[in-house]
Amino acid sequence: MKIEDEIKGRFRNEYHKGLINLIFTEKQLSYQFLQILKKHRLTEPQYNVLRVLRGFRNEGPLSVGFIKDRMLDKQPDVSRIVDKLYEKGLVNRSENRSDRRQKDIEITEEGLNLLSGMNDFKLQEDQILKNLSLDEVIQFNSLLDKIRELNN
Repeated sequence: MKIEDEIKGRFRNEYHKGLINLIFTEKQLSYQFLQILKKHRLTEPQYNVLRVLRGFRNEGPLSVGFIKDRMLDKQPDVSRIVDKLYEKGLVNRSENRSDRRQKDIEITEEGLNLLSGMNDFKLQEDQILKNLSLDEVIQFNSLLDKIRELNN
């Protein structure tokens, strides 16, 4: 469905329409994403931290700063997110031996099991761009990168 029909609105120009279309689409996808995470009793930032920890677990315990640098949403308080995950038993944290101000964070087996058990999320994630060809997805990624370059 076209964005004009979705929101029953008008746009100043095609640039305005593109921006509104991007924001509307992101909000729609984000809502679906959050509904799936809610089933697993996770917030989006908690899921993001777990993904980072799983992806880099072969590099040993990670610092909060390392995690923050790799998150999709640059949350200011990653320590608080880690605390919540620790309370749920999804991560371990310990004092860093070389810098006592730092904490070493690792994903637990329970955290790994939770992520691997999120098949409903993986299936939905894989379907989001299915109506685009591979060439269209490559072009889409290139356009999104170009938009971010302008705004960094």
